[in-house]
Amino acid sequence: MTRAATKLLISQPALSRQISDLETELGVKLFNRKTRHLTLTPDGQYLLGQAQKILGLTAKTKNDLQSTSFVSGDLTIAAGESSGMQPVMNVISSIIKDHPTVKIHLLSGDYHYTTQKLNSGDADFAIIIGDVPLNNYASLTLPQKDDWGVLMRPDDPLAQKSTIRPQDLVCRSVLNSQQAQTLQIFQNWLGNYSSCVNFIGTYNLYFNGTMMVKNHAALMFALDNLADTSQESGLVFKHLTPALGQSVKVAWKQEVSLSPVAELFIKRLKDTLFTSRSA
Repeated sequence: MTRAATKLLISQPALSRQISDLETELGVKLFNRKTRHLTLTPDGQYLLGQAQKILGLTAKTKNDLQSTSFVSGDLTIAAGESSGMQPVMNVISSIIKDHPTVKIHLLSGDYHYTTQKLNSGDADFAIIIGDVPLNNYASLTLPQKDDWGVLMRPDDPLAQKSTIRPQDLVCRSVLNSQQAQTLQIFQNWLGNYSSCVNFIGTYNLYFNGTMMVKNHAALMFALDNLADTSQESGLVFKHLTPALGQSVKVAWKQEVSLSPVAELFIKRLKDTLFTSRSA
């Protein structure tokens, strides 16, 4: 106790009184007092651990506030459903890990939905699937590409084929992606067979479309790696021949100043893309 008082630059009686006052305030005994020897009680050990955590958090908070590396705020991303989103999710995960006060908001939709959210200011970034014009936006192209294919039941005759050709879909009922329908993605691929395919409608949410397939209602144009095609799923995915791929891009408004967290997102995404392309 005497050595502690000396280190704290106060008298030993004053330190003893402060400890006694603290025990009274907390309603617990902090020390086992023996002749010329003090040991912490279980309550004292708990208080010590919590105090160390609090002091550590205080020091970190002070350092963060005095450092340009401190980032906080909300990051909103409007995105289509795509396995090409993985690099984006990796960057977001790293930001949350390094800056726990950042909040992430993910909005799902097609090209028109995501660009609408971007233009209205409801989203900081839009993940665009497909070769669509982005003249009014700044953008980055992700390294992954999505390939189109057909989703079907395992008992469908086409499930025995290695790939699906345009003529395989003649007289078949097909559910199309709403974005693909709007952009007429399959018109050139189908060629002369386009008028022979029975497009029964469109889907916006991938999962809801798969339920139509499971009900024998239709085949479904879909991007690879999105559906569960395990043996228990009741679904089979077949790629197209000739192959039909879609690029994945991250877009944002050029004339708008980005928030610190949005700037960090772009920096880390660029670093990730540069590293992957250099490897």
